[in-house]
Amino acid sequence: MLLLVIVVCLIGYHVYKSIKPPPPIPLPENVSEICPRIKLNDGRYLAYRELGFPKDKAKNKIIIIHGYGSSKLVDLKITQEMIDEFEIFFLLFDRAGYGESDAHPSRTIKTDTYDIEELADKLQIGPKFHVLGMSLGAYPVYGCLKYIPHRLSGATLVAPLLNFWWSRMPQNLLSAALKKLPIENQWTFRVAHYLPWLLYWWLTQKWFSPFNLNPLSTMTERDIELADKHTKHSYIKESALRQGEYVSMHRDIITSFENWEFDPTELLNPFSDGNEGSVHIWCALEDKQILREALLYICDKLPWIKLHQVPEAGHLIIHEKQHFEDIIKTACT
Repeated sequence: MLLLVIVVCLIGYHVYKSIKPPPPIPLPENVSEICPRIKLNDGRYLAYRELGFPKDKAKNKIIIIHGYGSSKLVDLKITQEMIDEFEIFFLLFDRAGYGESDAHPSRTIKTDTYDIEELADKLQIGPKFHVLGMSLGAYPVYGCLKYIPHRLSGATLVAPLLNFWWSRMPQNLLSAALKKLPIENQWTFRVAHYLPWLLYWWLTQKWFSPFNLNPLSTMTERDIELADKHTKHSYIKESALRQGEYVSMHRDIITSFENWEFDPTELLNPFSDGNEGSVHIWCALEDKQILREALLYICDKLPWIKLHQVPEAGHLIIHEKQHFEDIIKTACT
């Protein structure tokens, strides 16, 4: 009997260790000397990067929200001439748990939204700003439209993620959007939604792959070329994920696919009272990850959102110089 108890305890301990996420990998003590960081009211630090026109003179102030597995070091394909012409100030930052930004113990779409607002206030970029999010990094843009619409001069969502458990969108449409993805990815997102406490084990176990390993299952050939140039450099591991994958990418998946407090179709037009500004969604027509019909449905329900459909473009449209310049020009006019 004693032996049985010991075996059960050992098995239980092993199971506990396998599903318990690790704490963040500590940042170096001199991290604030490596890159600028701002201290938030809750004691956490956010790392940031400023580019472009001087913020005190800029006509357009755009906060760039990086995507899954990326960081504030994302390459912006824009010329200095265009920056000067439109007088653009760019603020990029590491979302909580990425790069040199401290992890949030219970990150949600709301906490990410208020991180953006507080960062803007601490850096004194002004009462209003434009937010631009790409891919999975677009979910904080939805949060800004919901929780801080009065702070926005505009918003742009580029190939934005879809939460397959939004409450007010047609279930057949969300089901079709989920089934557009490889079956391995589908099950990973289901685990993130229904069993978030199990996600760390799911993503780290060695029995099966939690994602389809064939890049062509989720990317076009051009996407793969762009990924090799812009999203697979060594800095991804060395900088973006330096605190570990759980507090960055794993938490991203949980936050994206958990139950939100709102549905995008419930959003109100932040510029309906004569306030200047606009909201844009950019849809790449060859995107293998995002269902076009779902974005069309959102824009049909919210006609104040301007939909831009780009032919012969894939999910990584943001890294195409011509498309990125079109996106920025539209945000500035």
